[in-house]
Amino acid sequence: MFPGFGAVADDTGELIERLAAVRQARKLSQTEVAARMGTSQAAVARLESGQTDVRMSTLSRYAEAVGSGIGFAVRVPTEGE
Repeated sequence: MFPGFGAVADDTGELIERLAAVRQARKLSQTEVAARMGTSQAAVARLESGQTDVRMSTLSRYAEAVGSGIGFAVRVPTEGE
């Protein structure tokens, strides 16, 4: 489970939505997060909107900038999946 999340995100889009919710809950602006990440507010807006293909390293930096973290798990499909 990701710290600060109620459940594990199923895909990158859901993960981004959850991280943006953490940012908003902590009352951080996109500009503040961008400064912490060393990027622009526009880049954070694109990341949050899903308009760009995001690298995991970028998601990790974003998570750190909002005071959270990302965990990884390997899911082995069961028979029939």
